[in-house]
Amino acid sequence: MNRFDVIIIGAGPGGIYSALELTRLRPDLKVAVFEMGHPLDRRRCPIDGKKVKNCVKCPTCAIMNGFGGAGAFSDGKYNITNDFGGTLYEYIGRDEAMDLMRYVDRINVENGGGQTALYSTAGSRFKKLCMQNKLTLLEASVRHLGTDINYVVLGNLYDQLKDRVTFFFDTQVDAIEKLGGGYRVRFGGDSADCETCVVSVGRSGSKWMEKVCGELGIGTKSNRVDLGVRVELPAVIFSHITDELYESKIVYRTEKYEDPVRTFCMNPRGIVVNENTNGVVTVNGHSFEDEARKTDNTNFALLVSKHFSEPFRDSNGYGESIVRLSNMLGGGAIVQRFGDLERGRRSTPKRISEGTVKPTLAATPGDLSLVLPKRILDGIIEMIYALDKIAPGTANDDTLLYGVEVKFYNMEVDLDEHLETCHKGLYVIGDGSGVTHSLSHASASGVFVARQIAER
Repeated sequence: MNRFDVIIIGAGPGGIYSALELTRLRPDLKVAVFEMGHPLDRRRCPIDGKKVKNCVKCPTCAIMNGFGGAGAFSDGKYNITNDFGGTLYEYIGRDEAMDLMRYVDRINVENGGGQTALYSTAGSRFKKLCMQNKLTLLEASVRHLGTDINYVVLGNLYDQLKDRVTFFFDTQVDAIEKLGGGYRVRFGGDSADCETCVVSVGRSGSKWMEKVCGELGIGTKSNRVDLGVRVELPAVIFSHITDELYESKIVYRTEKYEDPVRTFCMNPRGIVVNENTNGVVTVNGHSFEDEARKTDNTNFALLVSKHFSEPFRDSNGYGESIVRLSNMLGGGAIVQRFGDLERGRRSTPKRISEGTVKPTLAATPGDLSLVLPKRILDGIIEMIYALDKIAPGTANDDTLLYGVEVKFYNMEVDLDEHLETCHKGLYVIGDGSGVTHSLSHASASGVFVARQIAER
């Protein structure tokens, strides 16, 4: 029988920072980390753009799972703010949340991110420009590591952990059972016991998390799903904004429905990529610090948040059904010129190739109006014209829209101010809790819980 003081399920940012802080505060504790994906150095997506151009739906997606979680190959943006990225501050307080995010930033800087830039929207001239055009620029400090430097930082963190923590990679946890004095984690035909269990499974573990909560009688409440597209256009169109702010979170409330539409995950001179979440292929974006890897395009998401009320509770299922329709029509991701969308026609390979924007992802030319609900698509089109006022050229015919981009959120787990469930010693952190929605918030929640455990 494997016995540990603490078992952490998931080696994403929450799990990593929880393990790291535990090894610093209580090196005497025996800690294990279970991860369904590969170690960092074995995470390889088979898409090479030449022989393999589309997602082949690997059993375990190397982009979404493995050491570093879904953020390992992201563009490594750590937003230090309570304005977006989650509601961690509602549990632990605004000052505590900000202090923890700054603490995480210092660790990233010490472990390879020292030469990266820290941007801030505070006092930006673009705040006024946005307000004059019915847009809202959210305030934040942003540490941009880039996909390449983010990988270096994660590698250094793993080097610190590998001899202090027992890792179980390529190991799917099947169930968590409550014992008299702790918990039993079942995996394959084996099991491991612990006094304290920390669950940090990320967004890709949403279905699994819902199952565990049902089995253990942990309360949950419906969250939301974000649906939209990834926009790709010439980098020069947004350069006056990205050169100063890098990551700009801009919100617009549509005139037609008064729905909020927001920009998300802006990648100056980056690339658009596929992701495999729960068996469906979505799109995302990456960017790099290395000049040699930069492109001539900038990409960002435009997302519409949909909240659901009773009796409907399956917000993620709703999002997945839309993605499956996209995958059915396009065999994966779909790409469409904005001009074609406005004219009510599908894009073709010829129209894409003749455009001024060269796609960085090999997606199937098609018609997004056959996939996205009208209300969501109307909001995205309105937002594009609103952005065109502060970044002229956004609404050009050749601007590319990739679909579908979806941000799945877990059912929000019922937690107390310690991020502890109704079962003493069972914590839920990171995006898998439904509380955090970002790298910085997830990492901060890991540090917070580790300190709670160390004190006990």
